[in-house]
Amino acid sequence: MTRSKKPSAPHGQPPAPSKGHFPSHRESRGERSSSGRGTQGVLLYGLHPVAAAWLNPERRIHRLIATETGRAALEPVLAQAKARGLQRPGLMPADRNDLDRMLPPGAVHQGVAVDVAPLPETGIEDVCVAADSDPSALVVVLDQVTDPHNVGAILRSASAFGAKAVVVTERNAPETTGVLAKSASGALESVPLVRVTNLARALADLQQAGFWTVGLAESGQSTLAQCNLTGRTALVMGAEGAGLRRLTMERCDVIARLPTQGPVGSLNVSNAAAVALYEVARLR
Repeated sequence: MTRSKKPSAPHGQPPAPSKGHFPSHRESRGERSSSGRGTQGVLLYGLHPVAAAWLNPERRIHRLIATETGRAALEPVLAQAKARGLQRPGLMPADRNDLDRMLPPGAVHQGVAVDVAPLPETGIEDVCVAADSDPSALVVVLDQVTDPHNVGAILRSASAFGAKAVVVTERNAPETTGVLAKSASGALESVPLVRVTNLARALADLQQAGFWTVGLAESGQSTLAQCNLTGRTALVMGAEGAGLRRLTMERCDVIARLPTQGPVGSLNVSNAAAVALYEVARLR
């Protein structure tokens, strides 16, 4: 399947960073707490999320809470941060029961948690500008995917397969909580989670920047492998069950499907995203 030529963003823009969040002159976005959106920080927990946050120079950390076992597991990370000259607070010792009370019921904290400030906000325009220097930029766009476990898992897959951002809607998308960060296993620090108020407009912005927007749906006439995915590509995926909304599908350049078969004809959205991202990587 051929792809029509789209206009690219203006040349001469600053290059995209090799990893981490895109540069932005906006104010920081408040991390979302369990009670809703706000400017306060959030508690991240688990070894991978805590280690990634601790080593991210863009992440301000208010306090580190750890059990003795957790501190020992983090020792190499603490040493790395010190060697890099990162300004970090001292350790607040705690026992497992202390952490259990601070965190959501059943949280697998592995004896560590950090109270962090919000990351700088990344807008869709930042993604478009950064893509100007990357002819094969890849992003994932989620249409009202609300489960934080799914969004976190998609962030993790996006990081593993080199996607530059995951775009979600302002409404009907999960808050940036410790649950999402734990599911992302550290990817929240390396792949921007971009929130947009109007998904159709965001797709138009990506198309203007040269992205080929590919919607994933069972109704697709072509498989993903039959699409030309060598250039800038945005994989657009809908919520499990509801799928892509009609307007979102109409805004996509093409609708494709994964070649599933057998009695189970569809995948969980996070699994589908991992398969789709792998397929894009395989085709390039």
